[in-house]
Amino acid sequence: MKLAVITNYLESLAPLNYQEDYDNSGLIVGHPNDEIQAALVALDCTEQLVDEAIAQNCNLIITHHPIVFKGLKKLNGKTYVERVVLKAIRHNIALYAIHTNLDHMANGVNARICKQLGIQQAKILSPKGNLLKKLVTFCPEAQAGQVREALFAAGAGHIGNYSECSFNGAGTGTFKAGEGSDPFVGEKGRQHHEAEIRIETVFKAQDERKVLLALLESHPYEEVAYDIYPIANKLETVGAGMVGWLPQEMEGQDFLALVKDRMQAKVIRHTALLPKKIKKVAVCGGSGSFLLKEAIAAGADAFITADFKYHEFFDAEQHLVIADIGHYESEQFTSNLLIENIQEKFPNFAIRLTEHNTNPINYFI
Repeated sequence: MKLAVITNYLESLAPLNYQEDYDNSGLIVGHPNDEIQAALVALDCTEQLVDEAIAQNCNLIITHHPIVFKGLKKLNGKTYVERVVLKAIRHNIALYAIHTNLDHMANGVNARICKQLGIQQAKILSPKGNLLKKLVTFCPEAQAGQVREALFAAGAGHIGNYSECSFNGAGTGTFKAGEGSDPFVGEKGRQHHEAEIRIETVFKAQDERKVLLALLESHPYEEVAYDIYPIANKLETVGAGMVGWLPQEMEGQDFLALVKDRMQAKVIRHTALLPKKIKKVAVCGGSGSFLLKEAIAAGADAFITADFKYHEFFDAEQHLVIADIGHYESEQFTSNLLIENIQEKFPNFAIRLTEHNTNPINYFI
């Protein structure tokens, strides 16, 4: 298939505008029109992984972590990043990363952690704002229904588990058609008063072009009046971390044993166990210390993540148990998540899970 077919699908799962500002998700090497025969999936892109792709005749590598985070000023092979990019280009292998945008999805990285641990009723721990916009337009009463339906079909009007949401108010619009116009109602050169409906609805920022096109194609007026407002409301289905409930409360030691087994962690760094049992659990794949306050505010009994610094463990303040299981360990099942989604969408496409453990950290036990 064309590379664009699979990247477009991945970006429908995790839109690129959901990634953090520092991130570099998306197509890093390759052209959207390239033909792709097979793909290799891993957490990290390394030289070993490119060699594996060559041996397996895969000309696409999909990873969670982008091989290029910052701009490359030179490509002479002095660093592993440069060597990976050079080798991929030489062998016509496309590189694609789906990082913090997948972290932020309600069915993404953290949902997979919850699945591994049996956490139920999970929801986003820290929802993101500034991802929604509001459209306001004005339409003759008789055509208001067709305009609303077109907007809904384009993706507008979703609030939580509800769809086709809008607000509608009646009023009077005025206009005077000038020379060269072809008014739908009224006469040229005379001010016209028309009974109109003010339609308000929300949409995701990445759908703006599609929603506007639907508006312009469905609206009867030659010149369509509309306003678009950015809104700061949180999008509850997109954001960092998740929090949910264990099926049954557990003693601290038993809980840590469960986490170690289910997450295949060699070691867990944790704060002191507390007298209370663990029932409500917050999770964040990768470096999640920035969510500690949110985990405490959510009433979590434990917070599973990685990359806590020494002094940050004190910040638990005996409100909860911090369980640092390691960066790789917290995100390793992301590759399985990607493969399952891609295989469901493209059952005849050859996609393989890497045979290599790309964790750069070793443990002396």
